[in-house]
Amino acid sequence: MPARHFDRDRARRQRRAAEISQSEVAAGVGVSDSAVANWEAGHASPDPEKLPAYATALRGDLDDLFPRVGLPDLADLRCDASLYQYETAEVIGTKSTGPVKGAERGDRRLKDKYVTALAARYGVSETELRRAEDRSMAAAEARRNGMAGEPERLAVASADGNGPPTSLAGKITMILQHSYPGPQGPPSDAEMAAEVNARLGVDVLTEQDFEDLRTGAEGTPSPGVLDALAAVVGVSEMYFKSDEAVAAQVYEGLQLLAAAKAGTVGRVRARGLGAEGLPPLAMAFVNDLVAEMKEKKEKEAGSGT
Repeated sequence: MPARHFDRDRARRQRRAAEISQSEVAAGVGVSDSAVANWEAGHASPDPEKLPAYATALRGDLDDLFPRVGLPDLADLRCDASLYQYETAEVIGTKSTGPVKGAERGDRRLKDKYVTALAARYGVSETELRRAEDRSMAAAEARRNGMAGEPERLAVASADGNGPPTSLAGKITMILQHSYPGPQGPPSDAEMAAEVNARLGVDVLTEQDFEDLRTGAEGTPSPGVLDALAAVVGVSEMYFKSDEAVAAQVYEGLQLLAAAKAGTVGRVRARGLGAEGLPPLAMAFVNDLVAEMKEKKEKEAGSGT
């Protein structure tokens, strides 16, 4: 199961960058102050069901703060909806959580009426929920066959096995081939175009447009299409960015770090870095480093070393 990754340092940096106290975060998540302190200290980790509220309390994006590699299964969708398994009985109108528990374990599929109720509560389409169910079933089958972890390995391998794909067409093909297990198979070009358009809120992509992107006939989609596509398939927006674009952000970050180390900048601001700038977490990280270096410099000056 590609559960979300909790990084205590990232969470702490985000909280400090947003100038929020641990008490304020605790109130937003619905836990004690000591719970947040223990999370940041590494003594404990929040339940996955708490991560959406945690991200909101930190004024950050769930996918940025607590990323997940690969596409979600049924349990992941439930956690992203901030629901514990025991709470799903009320959602589907049953006395027990048996139907949801069985589906999440990959033992049996959900009835159509349960799919409708759960999809509405989870905030996804019924198609998305069924595909997550396919992934739960595939994972269970892999465990039974002694191949646990194989879906995750395939999700990061290229279609031809020679390393990660570099072209947009190759990246799209890899996602469609390896991230949609089960009898349904990968979605059609028309379905993918429809889901991207739904994310954008406007029809900008046709079935032919998506086919052209998938096959490499067209490599320059309209603005926003790739970000919407990343949201549809459940990967970071950076997945579809060119290597040059990723390298540019890293380079800008290194320039800022070098300037901070040389003492030529104080509090780093995201100005003059182009339309996108550095992500908030990157800015928070840089600012933390600047503060640490400044503190070290002051200590050294005070001790006469």
